Amino acid sequence: MDRAQKEKVVEELGQIFESSGVVVVAHYTGLTVAEMQDLRARAREAGGSVRVAKNKLAKIALEGKPCESMVDLLTGMTVLTYSEDPVAAAKVAEGFAKENKKFEILGGAMGENALDRAGVEAVSKMPSRDELIATIAGMLGAPASNIAGAIGAPASNIASILSTIEEKAEAA
Repeated sequence: MDRAQKEKVVEELGQIFESSGVVVVAHYTGLTVAEMQDLRARAREAGGSVRVAKNKLAKIALEGKPCESMVDLLTGMTVLTYSEDPVAAAKVAEGFAKENKKFEILGGAMGENALDRAGVEAVSKMPSRDELIATIAGMLGAPASNIAGAIGAPASNIASILSTIEEKAEAA
């Protein structure tokens, strides 16, 4: 890699560290190409990405960024899993780590907050942005359906009472 390519990688990593809601750092020693492709596919599905970069370049890119506190995690063969959604990358990394013991989560960062291994696990258990939106939409829709049911109920009750009266009148 020549100097221009390294500068480009540092710039790309800097954008990742600035724009991502969460960045998870893990060791991936021993993973096969197929397993890495599986991790990348899972991250893509969840709206995130996976990036392998030289630690030295990642450390340079972290200088002055909000998540600079995770610089100590960048040792050995590391992979970065990141997403704009503050939960997606953590969920993907946790799920992959449970299935694959060679993938060892070291920690990460969520904005300015450094996350240790337990922190990444805690973030992964939080509902994602899509899940929250669905929950809120369900909560907003529930009162409307309750109101419609309450308004419609008296009419159906009146109709059943009228039909009962008609049946009694016909029988008499």
